Amino acid sequence: MAATASHHADLDCLRALERKVLWLASWTIHNANHVRPNLDGMKIGGHQASSASLAAIMTALYFSVLRPEDRVAVKPHAGPNFHAIQYLLGNQTREKLENFRGYKGVQSYPSRTKDVDDVDFSTGSVGLGVAQTLFASLTQDYLKAKGWAKDLPEGRMVALVGDAEMDEGNIFEALLEGWKHGLRNTWWIVDYNRQSLDAVIREGLWERLENIFRAFGWDVVILKYGTLMRAAFQEPGGDRLRDWIDTCPNQLYSALTYQGGAAWRRRLLDDLGDQGPVTRLIESRDDAALAELMGNLGGHDLPSLLDAFEQARTHDRPVCFIAYTIKGAGLPLAGHKDNHSGLLTPAQMESFRAAHGVRPGHEWDRFEGATLPAATLEAFLGRVPFAQKGRRRFTAPAVPVPAALPVPAQKSLSTQAAFGLILNELGRERSELAERIVTTAPDVTVSTNLGAWVNRRGLFAKSEMADLFRKERIPSTYAWEFSPKGQHLELGIAESNLFITLSALGLSHSVFGERLLPIGTVYDPFIMRGADQLNYACYQDARFLLVATPSGVTLAPEGGAHQSIATPLVGMAQDGLAYFEPAFADELAVVMRWAFDYMQREGSKGGAGDGGEPDERNWLRDETGGAVYLRLSSRTLDQPSRTMDAELERDIVDGAYWLRRPGPNAQVVVAYTGAVAPEAIEAVGMLGEDRRDVGLLAVTSADRLQAGWSAAQRARERGAGHARSHVERLLAGLPPHCALVTVVDGHPGTLGWLGSVEGHRTRALGVEHFGQTGTVADLYRHFGIDAQGIARAAAALSPGRPVRHLRAV
Repeated sequence: MAATASHHADLDCLRALERKVLWLASWTIHNANHVRPNLDGMKIGGHQASSASLAAIMTALYFSVLRPEDRVAVKPHAGPNFHAIQYLLGNQTREKLENFRGYKGVQSYPSRTKDVDDVDFSTGSVGLGVAQTLFASLTQDYLKAKGWAKDLPEGRMVALVGDAEMDEGNIFEALLEGWKHGLRNTWWIVDYNRQSLDAVIREGLWERLENIFRAFGWDVVILKYGTLMRAAFQEPGGDRLRDWIDTCPNQLYSALTYQGGAAWRRRLLDDLGDQGPVTRLIESRDDAALAELMGNLGGHDLPSLLDAFEQARTHDRPVCFIAYTIKGAGLPLAGHKDNHSGLLTPAQMESFRAAHGVRPGHEWDRFEGATLPAATLEAFLGRVPFAQKGRRRFTAPAVPVPAALPVPAQKSLSTQAAFGLILNELGRERSELAERIVTTAPDVTVSTNLGAWVNRRGLFAKSEMADLFRKERIPSTYAWEFSPKGQHLELGIAESNLFITLSALGLSHSVFGERLLPIGTVYDPFIMRGADQLNYACYQDARFLLVATPSGVTLAPEGGAHQSIATPLVGMAQDGLAYFEPAFADELAVVMRWAFDYMQREGSKGGAGDGGEPDERNWLRDETGGAVYLRLSSRTLDQPSRTMDAELERDIVDGAYWLRRPGPNAQVVVAYTGAVAPEAIEAVGMLGEDRRDVGLLAVTSADRLQAGWSAAQRARERGAGHARSHVERLLAGLPPHCALVTVVDGHPGTLGWLGSVEGHRTRALGVEHFGQTGTVADLYRHFGIDAQGIARAAAALSPGRPVRHLRAV
């Protein structure tokens, strides 16, 4: 009896808190749009209706069902609910709520890096947060299989999904990968309000979703009827009412919801006619009670939600909950087809305020208008399981990185092959660094030179699977043995899954308290296939090493479909990602060593993820860390014979060094990056007899060079007159008449900015159009990035006698 009374008391508290969540979320949006001064006249927005449809579901989860180890990706448009919940729990401030969608305020969509209230996974680009929970669950399984995170109970990875969000293809790519890896501990809760931005959802979608999820081994729970509905179905005539509800078109149900109780009555009586019991069922309720009954869908009914969620906690199978809801439930615009972007008018808000008992001037009071005493609700919130351990952001010790990585000894080598050899040497070790590396690839493990590492370290699976070719003694270069000891996650050929996997693995230190060093390989052109997912991973501040290879038109026989052009610009423009394009194996070893360290740095963010104080040597915010992108090549180059000293290492990491230092009267400098090094070297040799003091600048990271230069300029604008970046120091000694020729197997804009540093005339060479099949020599000549093309550009840009080694065109 006492337990029953406690259950009822908790349910009363939850209902009171649900009303507060609905009020605070709606008022936060209203305040931003109608109360706060709008200085630029832009619409602010905020999705009141999309938030409202999830108020009950999120109340049930955060105030009752979730535990501290559980993680949630909140539907982007339900962000105001999340922040309202955190405000009630004491984790969000009124100041930031008042500044919703304003500078330094609560973000439009939940953000790990910009919001202060313990967001688990950023959302915003729909579909990506959903997939993130799946790969986070696989990451949790990986850690547990290694015997790590022993003190952390297994958590549920939960996604709150809009029904229209289920149109996103990346969700279904993730579903397939989850099935392959035996997904567990994952809940996807579909907010089935049957309305999207432009339309009402097609009839019968829920059946298609159910069939898809069941096919991939998920449990499916349909939450369609609330307790009021189920009770009505037990009344005489209730079966006829249920049949009518089941066959009512989505558009009609939404329209009647918006029109209210009288409209429900007219339509039900018209459709069901004078049928005795069902007529009495309808007529026994006034308009308000009838509207309440017809709106009592499973997704708005706390007892139904609590029962379903608690049942799902009894096992670890993945569960899809299809929760019927009404878009805008509880608001004056509930059900209206235009409510996605709609906002309550001031008059509607006053009506809504009165219904919630909120006095003017008390809108932000946590328990204003609550149906229970503040002390009762405060005591209940103090017992909420989810909040018992406070903020759930973990840290993990840094993994020691050696002072240097082994450099392959081969005299001729590609950077792609060098990457495989360096990783293979790491795989020989029993170091903590080697143990914490986890690799992954979208069905390109062998063709990106990960094979030797996988042979040494094995493929990961929760149970052992023998390599049957090996068992049958069939010769093979590769030993594909799966086991819990393995350190390679083999993915299907879906680049979207690669980047979300890297996002999940790369947040392991923060989400699960265990450091992983993820490495993902992909063909460079197919970065564009997962560009949104890559951006998403970086926005969350995930830490990983992306190795993209082969790249450029240097992949000559593959043709334009496999030859990347724009990826260097992606590397430069993508926040949270440091892009490198080394030409030689020793450069690559230096960069990889730095990357393993950089991925683990957790220095000051300067507030809300904006970056900490720069290092005055290079003016880069290196102490904050981030992800790293290596653009490599399968072109074999002769390797330089040299000693790698500390100064050269530092210059490689900072972005460039003089391979041939220019003289004091230099007429030309050639700057190159990556696989075109031989052409640049040859061109400098051709120019040497006819142009004075020619220099050769090896650019290992156009990204870091440019970022340091921009940062130094900003510092000078703010009064730090001494600020000089690495590239400014490199180019400072060049005479004003010196010409720059830049060359890259990619878009010429990658290096074309170099002339702006000190005002030198510049010709930027690169690839601006789709490639085609041919030899490397054919394509380099076609795009003007061969030695002749470089020398010709230099001759045209610098006055002097004809360059004798140039062939006539």
